[in-house]
Amino acid sequence: MIKPIIAANWKMHKTVAESVDFSQRLAKECEGLEEREVIIAPPATALYAVSQVLKGSTVQLSAQNMHWEEKGAFTGEISAPMLADMGCQYILIGHSERRTLFGETNETVNKKLQAALKFGIKPIVCVGETLEQRESEATFDIIKKQVKEGLNNISTGDIECVSIAYEPVWAIGTGKTATPELAEEVHRFIREILSSEFGEDAGIGTAIMYGGSVTPQNIGELMDKPNINGALVGGASLDVTSFTGIIRY
Repeated sequence: MIKPIIAANWKMHKTVAESVDFSQRLAKECEGLEEREVIIAPPATALYAVSQVLKGSTVQLSAQNMHWEEKGAFTGEISAPMLADMGCQYILIGHSERRTLFGETNETVNKKLQAALKFGIKPIVCVGETLEQRESEATFDIIKKQVKEGLNNISTGDIECVSIAYEPVWAIGTGKTATPELAEEVHRFIREILSSEFGEDAGIGTAIMYGGSVTPQNIGELMDKPNINGALVGGASLDVTSFTGIIRY
């Protein structure tokens, strides 16, 4: 059985001091919590400070983005070995905002995925369609392309370290949430792709999370669906009480 994953993506929010305060409070809230995998993804400026707070806690640390090269002339970028050195256990790859605002492609997603795996960081690969793509009935074509190309040349051994986050772009930060039935349909489709590409064990065992205006009010209904294994939480993860409510759905 897949342990539910609840991940907080803070995006471009919180100073170092705010991040440390939140992490201290969250770590206390999660003491003894073994039935959930709780992850927080602070901004890069706060990663090291937060990693020190989380030592010995049940809360895991994720970065929001990285470059696929180990080092080089890439001003403003951060590499996988740098993130590993700061204590990151996870990395978000291919978030919709990275795709739509910063030109992330399935090819660069795959490069980052390969780099993360090389340095022992677990990738959370984000996939999802825009409103225009959904209305033109292209959702499944888009998802299939993103999953297959994003996970290209990944071994069946490595897929065990990968999680997928389905985040319909039209539901992120809009207050709109895909119905649990709609989300379940896409999650089931992703699982079928994984089974086809990597074998039945991968299809059954890979965690597939939902992201898109997740709140304490709707998390329970989403998690009742058999193919939804967790949540990638944006705005509602910025407040400890709100995020804790989601964790303890």
